[in-house]
Amino acid sequence: MERVLITGITGQDGSYLAESYLTGNYEVHGVVRRSSSTNRPRIDHLFNLDSLPGEQRIKLHYADMNDLSALLRVIDEVQPQFIVNLAAQSHVGVSFRTPLETASVTGLGALALFESVRILDPGIRIYQAGSSEMFGGMLGRKVLNEASSFYPRSPYAASKVFAHNLATLYRDAYHLFISNGILFNHESPRRGENFVSRKITLAAARIKLGRQKVLKLGNTKSKRDWGHSKDYCRAIRMILSSDMPDDYVVATGKIHSVTDFLDHAFGYLNLDWKEYVEIDPQLLRPNEVDDLIGDYSKIESQLGWKPEISFENLVYEMVDHDLRLLESHE
Repeated sequence: MERVLITGITGQDGSYLAESYLTGNYEVHGVVRRSSSTNRPRIDHLFNLDSLPGEQRIKLHYADMNDLSALLRVIDEVQPQFIVNLAAQSHVGVSFRTPLETASVTGLGALALFESVRILDPGIRIYQAGSSEMFGGMLGRKVLNEASSFYPRSPYAASKVFAHNLATLYRDAYHLFISNGILFNHESPRRGENFVSRKITLAAARIKLGRQKVLKLGNTKSKRDWGHSKDYCRAIRMILSSDMPDDYVVATGKIHSVTDFLDHAFGYLNLDWKEYVEIDPQLLRPNEVDDLIGDYSKIESQLGWKPEISFENLVYEMVDHDLRLLESHE
C-alpha cells in the first residue's frame, strides 16, 4: 500500500485530498502543528465515517514546517512515496499583518521539506502548491500560463515565488521529482470564513435567515479565475502521478468579479446584495491585484485534466451548505 504525506491536511485542499486518497489504495499521513485544540472539523469525519473506505488508514504527525529535525523524523517514520506540500499562511490580507510568519511557513517551510527529502530519500515525489497570486495581476497580459513572469504583490505571493523557485532549483540540481502546481482561486464549502468567497456565502445565508444586516467588503471590482477545490485536488493527484516532474497552471480559463460572486450568492436567495453590502476602506490591501485568469491548456493536453464544476454551481453549493449549517445551529 502506497503512502502519501500531506502537509496542511486540515485545510480545505488537504481535507479533500485526504478524502480522495482514502477512497483508493493509499495510506494517508498528515502533518499538523501541535496546539491546545484537537478539533479539526474538515478532517474529523475521516476517522469515524463508516461509509468512507479506509478511514483507519489515516494518521497525523506533529511537526512545524520550519523545524528540519521534526520533518526529518516524520518523513523517516512514514517513508512516503508521495508528499503534497499544502502548508502555508495562505490569506493574502493577513500576510501583510504577519509577513514574518507567512515567509517562515510558506517559504522556508518548503525549503525545509525539500532538504529533508534530499537527505532521506530523493525518490519521493513532491507536489509544491503554488498560487496565481505569484503573477501579481494581468499587467496587460490576456491570460497567464507557465511561461508568464511573476510579479508578487504581497508577502504571501513573494513567499510562494520563493518556494516555487526552490522547487525548480532542487529539481534541477538534485534531480528530485518536484512538480509545481500554480493553482488559481479555488473555493468550496470548506473554505475558511475569512476568505471573501465564504464571507459572502455565509453573509447571504445569515441575511436570508435574519441574523445579519450588513456585509462589509473591500475591493468588489477584483476579478478572479474561480474553480472548485475538488477539481483542483483531482489535478494535484494527476500531477503527482505523471511520468515527469513539471510545472502546471490549474485554472478554469474564466474570470468573474467579486460583484459576480455577490450576484449569484445573493440572487440564489432572492436577495439584492446592493441593499446589504458596504465598502470598508480598512479591508483594502496595500497592493491590490485586480485581475487574474489562467490558461490550463498545458495540463489539459499533457495530463487530460479540465475543470468540471461551474462557477455558478460552486457558488450555489456554498450557499446551500451555509444555509444548512446555520439552520442546524438554531
